[in-house]
Amino acid sequence: MSGDHVDVPVAARVRRLEARLVAAGLVTDEQLDGILEQHLYRATPFNGARTVARAWVDDAFRELLLTDANAALEQLGLGGLLAPDEHLSVVANTAEVHNVIVCTLCSCYPLLLLGPSPSWYRSDAYRSRVVRDPHGVLEEFGFHVPPGTAVRVWDATAEARYMVLPRRPEATGHLDEEGLRALVTRSGLLGTAGV
Repeated sequence: MSGDHVDVPVAARVRRLEARLVAAGLVTDEQLDGILEQHLYRATPFNGARTVARAWVDDAFRELLLTDANAALEQLGLGGLLAPDEHLSVVANTAEVHNVIVCTLCSCYPLLLLGPSPSWYRSDAYRSRVVRDPHGVLEEFGFHVPPGTAVRVWDATAEARYMVLPRRPEATGHLDEEGLRALVTRSGLLGTAGV
C-alpha cells in the first residue's frame, strides 16, 4: 500500500475499503448498511444520561464510575459500548473544578455512550481553542464558569475516552432516577454545559 493515503480523509479511506470488500464479494452494500445501523442504534446520549442519573442517586455506583468506569457500565447493563481496547475515564465536576472534554488530534469520542458527536466537537476551532482558552470557549457556549472554579481540559485519544459527571442540580431531591436522566444533556456530558 502506498503512503499517499495519509492525506485522504478518513471517510474516503473507509469508503474505499468498503468498496474493495464489496468488489471481492465478501459483503454487500446492504449488509454494510445493516451493520452500521445496528451499531448506531445503540449510540445515544441517553446511555450517558442514564449513567449520570444512577451516579447521582447511588453513591457506591458513583464511586465505581469514577474509579473504574468500564466496570460501572457493565454493572449498569451498558457493557459493550466501548471497544475492548478503549478505556473510559469519568471526571466529576465540583464547586472547585469544571471539566471539559476535547480530542485535539482528531475527534475521539465515546460514540455509543454519548451518541453521534456534535459538529462543533469535530471542528478545528473547538479542538484548538478549548485548550488555550477554555473559559472563553465555555462562555461562547453560554456556560458561565463561576469565579474561583478552575477548568480542566481532558484530551481524549483512540484508547482513552472521557465523560464528564456533571454536578447534580440543586432542588432536584424530589426527582427519581428517570426524572434526573431527563435533565442530562450531551453538552453536559462533554462539559460545555452544566447538565
